[in-house]
Amino acid sequence: PPAPVSLGRTVCYVVLAVLFNEEGAVLLVQEAKPECRGRWYLPAGRMEPGEGIVEALRREVKEESGLECEPITLLALEERGPAWIRFAFLACPAGGTLKTLEEADAESLQARWWSGDPRALPLRSPDILPVLDLAARYRRSPPHPPTLPRQLPCAPLCLRLLLPFTSPAGDLWVLLGTAGTPHLPVVACGVSPTKLRAGLCQPVLRLLRDRLPWDPPWDPRPGVLGLLGLQHRAGGPGGSDGICFNVVLSTPAPGTHGDVPPEPCDPALRWWHVEDEGLRGRILQRLRATVPIRS
Repeated sequence: PPAPVSLGRTVCYVVLAVLFNEEGAVLLVQEAKPECRGRWYLPAGRMEPGEGIVEALRREVKEESGLECEPITLLALEERGPAWIRFAFLACPAGGTLKTLEEADAESLQARWWSGDPRALPLRSPDILPVLDLAARYRRSPPHPPTLPRQLPCAPLCLRLLLPFTSPAGDLWVLLGTAGTPHLPVVACGVSPTKLRAGLCQPVLRLLRDRLPWDPPWDPRPGVLGLLGLQHRAGGPGGSDGICFNVVLSTPAPGTHGDVPPEPCDPALRWWHVEDEGLRGRILQRLRATVPIRS
């Protein structure tokens, strides 16, 4: 496994919050930073060493808007390689008062509930518009269960893989690691400059390319569908700030290989046939209900 990661040195985590009031207006803050002063954005900022993800969310919303908040769900995971990861949350107000211009400081100039089209304002960046669309969609009809970080330690950045294979007849297999107790495979992400540029999911796709016989009839190869959950605890072993992401991948159609998944090239992996109908149904349901990953 790679060395433990640490905030401010090898990785940067960012939180971003979408809050609506009872009238459906969205919370926006006016930036105080010199490079974007006067422009509007969602409450957002970097996590600090020793800080949990939800703790950072509450702090940033409070500092920039004056409001307390409670997270409802993760809306999206955004990444530019493992070195920069942003957690976009839907949250609800839980007290406090909106920051006014008289209370302007280095965090923000003011906060406002905005009921119009955000594009009518001078925005710091249009990258918040897709997140606002996800939030509005979630309020109308949640596409996935409420998803929040679990308080479990992890030293490196890694991905725990749920790779299913469904036959035309409806049979389900799941890829497992065979070392010790059978488990979902875990792939660690390196933090060297080259690996950081490759993206968070490249180690996963590389592992599958090397260890599963994806022949031309099976193209395209597996792709990333979404996030089921994540675990993080600030100040883990050795002061590390690693995160384990539970990621769902897609498999291509069976093609000429028949109704069973391709045999792994590596004995450390095997396919497990899910025969329990209740478990099979729960897995298939969750495959259609994941948090989007944006690279």
